[in-house]
Amino acid sequence: QVQLAESGGGAVQAGGSLTLSCEVSGDTTRTYCMAWFRQAPEKARERVAIFDSNGIRTYADSVKGRVTISQDNAGNVLILQMNSLKPEDTAMYYCAIRTNRWQPCANYRSHEYTTWGQGTQVTVSL
Repeated sequence: QVQLAESGGGAVQAGGSLTLSCEVSGDTTRTYCMAWFRQAPEKARERVAIFDSNGIRTYADSVKGRVTISQDNAGNVLILQMNSLKPEDTAMYYCAIRTNRWQPCANYRSHEYTTWGQGTQVTVSL
């Protein structure tokens, strides 16, 4: 069974940077989708970035150009490098995985991700 554990959140000023990590334990399937989501109070969950088992990366328009998703060489850590942070980036950030990818990862909705981490808080102030 796969388990996910996020870390790296914190409080920064606008324009700053943070690197979020998601440690993956357990066995994943050969094909999968991994993603970072975020949810701010009273707002809908938003998919921030996707990393699929082919190495294809997809970003939300709201973070494109400021965020990079990557995976360590062993495939055990999913990383979200965030630069030029804005107050609107303030949210709880979650990593999630969907095993057994049968279609492009961008086609999967959040409820179709099978395992989620506990989340890490990112707060950006002016």
